[in-house]
Amino acid sequence: MTPSEILAQYGPREAMEYDVVIVGGGPGGLATAIKLKQLAAAQEKEISVVVLEKGSEPGAHILSGAVMDPRALTELIPDWKEQGAPLNQPVTDDKVMWLTKTGAIDFPKFMIPDNFHNEGNYAISLGNVVRWLAQQAEALGVEIFPGFPAAEVLFNDDGSVKGVATGNLGIGKDGQPNENFQLGMELHGKYTVFAEGARGHLGKQVIGKFKLDEGKDPQAYAIGVKELWEIDPAKHKAGLVIHTAGFPMDDSTYGGGFMYHLEDNKVTLGLVTGLDYANPWISPFEEMQRWKTHPAILKYLEGGKRLSYGARAITTGGLLSLPKVVFPGGCLVGCDAGFLNGARIKGSHAAIKSGMLAADALFAAVTGGRQHDELSAFPEAFEKSWLRDELHQSRNFKAWFKLGNMVGGLMNGIEYWLLPKLGFKTPPWTKRRTIPDHAMLRPASEFPQIVYPKPDGKITFDRLSSVFVSNTNHEEHQPAHLTLKDDSVPVKVNLAKYAGPESRYCPAGVYEFVKNEDNTDRLQINAQNCVHCKTCDIKDPTQNIVWVTPEGGGGPNYSGM
Repeated sequence: MTPSEILAQYGPREAMEYDVVIVGGGPGGLATAIKLKQLAAAQEKEISVVVLEKGSEPGAHILSGAVMDPRALTELIPDWKEQGAPLNQPVTDDKVMWLTKTGAIDFPKFMIPDNFHNEGNYAISLGNVVRWLAQQAEALGVEIFPGFPAAEVLFNDDGSVKGVATGNLGIGKDGQPNENFQLGMELHGKYTVFAEGARGHLGKQVIGKFKLDEGKDPQAYAIGVKELWEIDPAKHKAGLVIHTAGFPMDDSTYGGGFMYHLEDNKVTLGLVTGLDYANPWISPFEEMQRWKTHPAILKYLEGGKRLSYGARAITTGGLLSLPKVVFPGGCLVGCDAGFLNGARIKGSHAAIKSGMLAADALFAAVTGGRQHDELSAFPEAFEKSWLRDELHQSRNFKAWFKLGNMVGGLMNGIEYWLLPKLGFKTPPWTKRRTIPDHAMLRPASEFPQIVYPKPDGKITFDRLSSVFVSNTNHEEHQPAHLTLKDDSVPVKVNLAKYAGPESRYCPAGVYEFVKNEDNTDRLQINAQNCVHCKTCDIKDPTQNIVWVTPEGGGGPNYSGM
């Protein structure tokens, strides 16, 4: 049965009415909710706010580096320290290195560009910060529904967004309702906020329907593959922040490594790979494993133990790729819009600030008796904000890397190191991009095949053991939430032309090409492995793969990430 047939037979769905419906319980969505309730309390008014979170709990699906700039959090909750926010480890030192195959060149302190200075910032688990933000939101009266993914955008007769519907439960692999079937529910709002993170499933639909990205540079993405380790106390340097460029990337592939020393002998580390890479033989997961074997990184890990693993796509297009953030009936905040500052490798402060700016506009509209119109006050406030100034300064960051890592590094060094010393607050030029990431992939025949080393199980690992420590789980009998527009494309196009890149760009072993009994090829989708990184939805060269929401609570359950 199709979703419309199911609804016709089992409907109508139960509906709940709210002033504001927020899709996504990350820093952007929760900041929106908290700010709304703060404004209501200050003016002694009532406003109903609900947050839908697809993870089993707030923070379960949150993955970030992360070094956090507390500026926006301090604006939102000035006494966050007294309230016990888990920002426990201040940054104590910055180290930037260029890695050759076996050596490392340390940048002298005076040459480290401003975007890599982290004085006043904190090395954190963003998942723990989000759990704490959820507690603050609930204490203010925000309703949070974990395990309820928003699966469908609902529209009014005039075309404005009416709200969202959650997915049906108890659908078998054959698409038919089973004995556990439960119809999804509708949540109607005067306004709906999409805060799903990078490449949000519904945010992508809203951007397309309302043509919000018209005239903008195509959004740019990268995948961050991350691990959490406990290391030898003698090698631990609490608050040390390390960023690397060079190895294992070739000059035409954008990316870099990070290692952040948290409290309690923990380090979080990983590799960010730009999803505009051309060579289809590249595996971001394998590149991250290879990066760990470099002597400059290996020396910290030897004798340590890996605790957790995860992966997530991030937006890197910045201001020039930022879509129009409002539409009739709602808005986009955080990485669903693309507010992350790629030059600083920071998005949580931007997500929080964008949510606060949206909340101001939402509160004025709701208390003014409006609904389902366009929140023009949100983008107007953004234009006057420090966040806009910050993103304007870094607007060229990703575009320079089109010319190679050496040129990209040099030009960003000029923009973030030299120009400030010459008195320029922002670069006097603008560099544009025109090609989306998926269109950058070249035929496999143009590159030699990359043979990656076998994992040793101590420093380097395979995908399946990595997925295991991400605590990923999906209801086994549901339909695959990785869907194909055309079942023939993976073999006829992707395998034939690009040597099946989905088997390599996925960091969780979801996609593999296997042989049929007649020796023909087919794509097998192991959807239960999916860590919800969204890489396939972004990088698939034909845009044939569409990521949709699985049943509620499915996916990773990250701990300490």
